[in-house]
Amino acid sequence: MIAIQSSRHIICPECGNDKEFLEVAEGAVLTTRYIQNSDGSFSQELDDSQILGEVKFYCGECGEDLTQHYSRFLEMLF
Repeated sequence: MIAIQSSRHIICPECGNDKEFLEVAEGAVLTTRYIQNSDGSFSQELDDSQILGEVKFYCGECGEDLTQHYSRFLEMLF
């Protein structure tokens, strides 16, 4: 099925969801650098990720594959 895309919204053709979506990256390496504070707690200093595989885009309600609209998602990501 093809997702319905109104002027700015991606809508799942399976369930009508237009609010919740999932971005799933295969083969990702996540690196987070932390600094330990004087009281023993930690603070995040840097967050870096590398995606080594394919990225998929899914409906967050029913799991329908909406990857064909992933570029639109990226355009609207702020």
